[in-house]
Amino acid sequence: MKSSPTNFIDRLKKQKEDALDYIIDSYMPLVKAIAYKILHTQSKYDVDECVNDVFLSVWQNAAQFQGDSTDFKKWIGMITKYKAIDRYRQYEKRVAREQSEEQPFGQQQTSYTTEQQILEREQKNELLFAISKLAELDRHIFMMKYYLELTNSEIADTLGLTKAAVDNRLYRGKKELAQHVNLKERLI
Repeated sequence: MKSSPTNFIDRLKKQKEDALDYIIDSYMPLVKAIAYKILHTQSKYDVDECVNDVFLSVWQNAAQFQGDSTDFKKWIGMITKYKAIDRYRQYEKRVAREQSEEQPFGQQQTSYTTEQQILEREQKNELLFAISKLAELDRHIFMMKYYLELTNSEIADTLGLTKAAVDNRLYRGKKELAQHVNLKERLI
C-alpha cells in the first residue's frame, strides 16, 4: 500500500517509510521556506541540516501527533520554526564566542548599559505578555508575521486562511496591543 493524502498520517505512525517519502515530497517546500526565512543569513548547509532535523523529528515523534492533514501542516510548520530558531541561536552563540575570543580580555566593549538592557528586556516581556493574551490563532499569526517575518500570503497558506482574514486579524491584534500599552501608561 502506498501513502496518499488520506492515509499518510496513519502509515507514518506505523513507521512506514513510504509515508516519510510522501511527507518529504509534499512538505519539503514549506519546511525549506520556513527554515530559510529564519536561517537566511547562514549557509545553505545550515538550512539543509535544519530541514533534515525536522523530518527526523517528525519521524521520531509521529506517534504523538493527533489530527488531520491540515493539523499536520501546522504541526510540521511549528516543528520547523522551533528547529530553525534553535539552530539560529546556536549560530549566534558560536559567532559571539568567536568574537569574544578575538578580543583580549578586558577590552570587550558593551554597546548597552545594564540599565538599557533591563529596560529593553522588560519592554519585550510586556509585549510578549500582551501577545500571550491574544487568541491562539492570533498569537500564531503574530509570531509568523513579526518573528518569522512571513508575508501575509504565506501565513494564510500555512494556516488555511484567506489573506484578508490574516490582514484583519493583524489589524485587530495591533489595535488590542496598542490599547494594552495605552492602558498601562495611564496606570503609571
